[in-house]
Amino acid sequence: MVVLGNNLGNQQLVQVRRGDDGQLHERTISTISLVPSLGDVLVDMGLVKAEGVSRAEALCASTGMGINQALLESANLEEHDLYRALALQRGLKLARVERLLEKVQTELLEAVPRAFLEHNQVVPVFKSGHRLAVATTDPDAELRHLAKALDAREIDLFLLTPTDYRRLWKALDLGQLITASTPGEGAEKSGKNDMLEQGASAFDARIVTIFEAMLLDAIGERASDIHLERYDEEVRLRFRIDGELLDQSRYQLSPTDLLALVNVIKVSASMDIAERRLPQGGRMRRRAGTATYDMRVQTQPSLHGEHVVIRLLPQDTRPMTIEDLGFPEVIARQYKRLIDSPAGMVLVVGPTGSGKSTTLYAALNILAQDARRKVITVEDPIEYAIRGVQQTQVRPRIGFAFADAMRSFVRQDPDVILVGEIRDQETALEAIRASQTGHLVLSTLHSNDAVDAVQRLFDLGMHPNSIASELIGIIAQRLAKRICASCREPAPLQPEIVAELFPQGTPPSFRAFRGRGCSRCAGRGTRGRIAVIEFLRVTATVRRAISRQMQVDELREHCLDSGLFTLRDTSVLLVQNGLIPLDDLPRFLPAERMAPEHQHPNTICLRLRCPRLRKSWRSRRARPHRARCALRPDCCAPARCAWRR
Repeated sequence: MVVLGNNLGNQQLVQVRRGDDGQLHERTISTISLVPSLGDVLVDMGLVKAEGVSRAEALCASTGMGINQALLESANLEEHDLYRALALQRGLKLARVERLLEKVQTELLEAVPRAFLEHNQVVPVFKSGHRLAVATTDPDAELRHLAKALDAREIDLFLLTPTDYRRLWKALDLGQLITASTPGEGAEKSGKNDMLEQGASAFDARIVTIFEAMLLDAIGERASDIHLERYDEEVRLRFRIDGELLDQSRYQLSPTDLLALVNVIKVSASMDIAERRLPQGGRMRRRAGTATYDMRVQTQPSLHGEHVVIRLLPQDTRPMTIEDLGFPEVIARQYKRLIDSPAGMVLVVGPTGSGKSTTLYAALNILAQDARRKVITVEDPIEYAIRGVQQTQVRPRIGFAFADAMRSFVRQDPDVILVGEIRDQETALEAIRASQTGHLVLSTLHSNDAVDAVQRLFDLGMHPNSIASELIGIIAQRLAKRICASCREPAPLQPEIVAELFPQGTPPSFRAFRGRGCSRCAGRGTRGRIAVIEFLRVTATVRRAISRQMQVDELREHCLDSGLFTLRDTSVLLVQNGLIPLDDLPRFLPAERMAPEHQHPNTICLRLRCPRLRKSWRSRRARPHRARCALRPDCCAPARCAWRR
């Protein structure tokens, strides 16, 4: 008798009777399932809703499709999540390809016909005595013949996703192909390059250890990205920490090591290790302590080999609040008022990596606490799971993009819709339509500043009147290095930068700070980053300017008169409060935006809402504030302004 692992999901009902010959004879009557259905497990895990399971079952009944495929197509489910639930249902382990590759015994693969293995979707991994470990995509796979062929009495079953099954065979095929050629033959054919290719095939313990250590070091140093690059005989490993790429010279990698390391990364990220001519993208997930990290991998062919970039996205970290972002108090209040609006469109704009999604998640964190409002998001990818928010992942490969999600969302009776990014005309049009039908729409857009965002919507083909009527606020932002609070100290003012900031003279009370460098910040003087904000609340004046489709410069003048709080305004405030270094300003502030943009003596104060007087000066000829405004330490016209420090 062969014991097929510990899979007790299906129990057989057997009739036993004694025959005329006095012997006991068994006959199987039926199979009894003692485990919950896969759909119930998925619902209990919170991966799908009961309605999604019902749709999948209906699809099975109408088309004859298997339940697994039906769940993937109709329940908007990831393959990995489906097989995670399947493993839980059957009491099996979900295997990782890289772990299997470390233990695989190639002689087992050679002992069984390849056609048999592929037909049954099984891979014999290793054997110890009469105990055989098998990886498969089917928990009900027929294993009797495999056990007999390999003289196994017990089988331990490991579950693989179909994608991982294909990755495993690709890795095994490539490894066998390279190992089969002798070093002499490789040297005669291609010389040095073939020797490097042989090194790349080895998933040895040292390379896997380097890979895991690299990830743990990057997580420990709070890196956002890992860069692996090769330049001829030089291999460079760098971490992006607080926006800067820093060399990691403690890793001494050879070109051979890099090729092997790239293969390990590709296998971990569900990528094709045999393809080195085209760019590829993949994802993987790792745990570090109690935290889980989602990692996006991108490869790029180059002159000397493939370059790899890994982006690290913490999954268990709570979304930041508006206070955590470092918004000035007056802007934080205005932002909260915007997201409390019943309808309209709010945009967060900036270049890639400027923290736009984080700012939107801070808004979601507030909205999720209001049980009276239904909040739906469509994202790519979902970076944080927020309780109380219905979050959806786009899947362009099956025809579910941002615009498709928007069209379906309006039938879900939402109050707030968050769109991860407005990338094209169709998505922009659906966002405006959703706003016109009484929904609050939050989204991001690639643009340099708040006024340029309006021009970007014009470029996408949106009608000026539609933009003017639906847009209620824009936040443009950059990220600046935050001075380490443990080693902060006063710093001398840099004359060149100060002269650009204050062309009329430096205010006596203006000061700057720097980080001395300590163990907490690894000697860098900075730790973490903070948002530098440009904030525009769309007023009636701005709406009229947008509807007339004014040029960017003219539109900016109207925005300034209506209270535009610029990047320069926020930067000066953050420097004054000791949060960012003065010498970091030229990195994200263009030269033409370093100086105050209003030179009229009676308009310098008009664009700010004075927190002391609790009012805004709207008239261009209005008198300057009589009370000192707490927001700005500078003034373009010190002789005429009563609030200058």
